Amino acid sequence: MTPDLPATPDRPADTRPLHVVVGASGYIGSNLVPELLRTGRRVRATARNIEVLEGRGWHGAELARADALDPATLPAALAGADVAYYLVHSMAAGSNFAAIDRVAAENFAHAAAAAGVRRIVYLGGLIPPNPRSRHLQSRAETGDVLRQGPVPVTEVRAGMIIGPGSAAYEVIRDLVNHLPIMITPSWVQSVSTPIALPDLLAYLIAVAELPEAQGRILDAGGPEAVTYDQIMRCYGRLVGRQPRILAVPVLTPRLSSYWLRFVTSVPTSVAKALVEGLEHDFVADDAQLRALVPRRLMGLEESIRAAIEADRAHAAVARWVEGAIACRNLRPEYGFYAKRASATAQGAVDADSLFRVVCTIGGEDGYFFANWLWWLGRAVDWLLGGPSFRRDRRHPTELRVGDVFDCWRVIAVEPGRRLTLLMEMKAPGAGVLEFVVKPHEDGRESSVTVTAYWHPAGVAGLIHWYARVPAHAFLFRGMTRAIVRRASGGR
Repeated sequence: MTPDLPATPDRPADTRPLHVVVGASGYIGSNLVPELLRTGRRVRATARNIEVLEGRGWHGAELARADALDPATLPAALAGADVAYYLVHSMAAGSNFAAIDRVAAENFAHAAAAAGVRRIVYLGGLIPPNPRSRHLQSRAETGDVLRQGPVPVTEVRAGMIIGPGSAAYEVIRDLVNHLPIMITPSWVQSVSTPIALPDLLAYLIAVAELPEAQGRILDAGGPEAVTYDQIMRCYGRLVGRQPRILAVPVLTPRLSSYWLRFVTSVPTSVAKALVEGLEHDFVADDAQLRALVPRRLMGLEESIRAAIEADRAHAAVARWVEGAIACRNLRPEYGFYAKRASATAQGAVDADSLFRVVCTIGGEDGYFFANWLWWLGRAVDWLLGGPSFRRDRRHPTELRVGDVFDCWRVIAVEPGRRLTLLMEMKAPGAGVLEFVVKPHEDGRESSVTVTAYWHPAGVAGLIHWYARVPAHAFLFRGMTRAIVRRASGGR
């Protein structure tokens, strides 16, 4: 945890109510934390992997590790909390996500009570009558489990969220950007009340501080009830596309979810869980929430415009961050979510030695392993008019932000720890190659991990990625082992 600074005569103790965001690395959490900070709240952001939070650049927020499946991590994360936002779900965990979510909610309810938390705010989903989707059933059950504890719970239920990174919005965006003609299931005629991300964040912040919202379940929705067909056409109009949408009844939501991996970069398990619930209408009965928190809500077109502008504005990154437009070659139509492949090797060598070897990439030792295969890829890029044979390194063994070599541009360097390279090849998508070096706790060994992130441009970008998965596994395994070997004095 990043500790509070001690009180001094010149710096009195911070007595503002503490808002703890559990699940801050997720979509809503990563947007809620900066909004809480912007509005002057005291914030502690938590996630299972604190390194992800460190890359967000949230100045003024405490950071802590918290895993709702590991009860031992929760007391310190919740200590002193007035409000705890529970934004945890396990859709990406596979078929067992409902049981995982139930255990996580039970652990969290007990820990919040022990820590003296005054209010839990839980973001759930709109629940239609008799839902068959396990995802929807699990979201409702999570709220029920949290309410079984003694801490008052305010549950805000929202349907589709319009904002960059929202899984449902990204599925819509990928479909429109990637498919000029769509043969779709009949669920495209289902009705929903999508809500703009800024409106939802405002609701979440407001209800946490309203006594009248305590213990209540509140629907949140936008001002328009529209079909998914209308959402896709509205997005297409704003980005200059005119998708042809043909709905056929034989394609059920479950059946259509199986081919999503071929047309969207949204993680397949998440997209499948969402789509299987789209046979229902999701119309929010939000009269109670609008009475508690009066505000002008953005309509569909205004919401999509705001999402497009927000996406284009996220141009600066300190390292690879999911969805950062700088890591998508400033192309908002490229997939927000990245496909990824990685490998790790470790050895009896110090971290500084490993990082020094990493920073020689593209130099005399080339890419450390199977250089002929890397050369072949560069040659193909050169034939296509790409920049893969540039030799503009400032120094043979050091790299800094802005340096370029072959098809790579250095976009981030954390000395001794991380090197992030942006790919500038001619390709149907945007790629990032990132090296992370970690010393082990025993001090005798260190590890190096290389990860490729790929933001596909349409179906061609997805085919490009899947065709290279075997090569990535071969290259990265050999590359990391070769880096460790060179750092240890071998060749």
